[in-house]
Amino acid sequence: MGYDLHITRRQQWFDSEGPAITIEEWLALIDSDQEMRLDGYAEAALQEGGSLRMEDPSMAVWVKYSGHMLGGNMAWLCLSRGNVVAKNPDQEIRGKMWCLAQTLSARLQGDELELYGGDGETLKTPESKKWWRFWP
Repeated sequence: MGYDLHITRRQQWFDSEGPAITIEEWLALIDSDQEMRLDGYAEAALQEGGSLRMEDPSMAVWVKYSGHMLGGNMAWLCLSRGNVVAKNPDQEIRGKMWCLAQTLSARLQGDELELYGGDGETLKTPESKKWWRFWP
């Protein structure tokens, strides 16, 4: 399991309605950004040997990421249900995602609906949406 960050145009990234980022827009952005490369898959080596591979025609990698290829690390992003998503992004990747979001007229939102700025830091966390507030 991990924590996802979403480039979204929707009020909440998980909403089924609202403006979506299309595959055509995403592919055009990748094509226009010299730091991005469309791979169509993500692959990681497993500790016990072998590898885990996920194929997705929208899977892209940020090749200028400072951790690129160090220990097999990659900054993968893909389109999912009208949002661009990355799993467990660090501050540097969050900063790049914010730049991509600006190009797409979107915003950067975490799983818990917090918003991120250009420096990769949290801008706003919705107090009323914190999961622990629902526990008795």
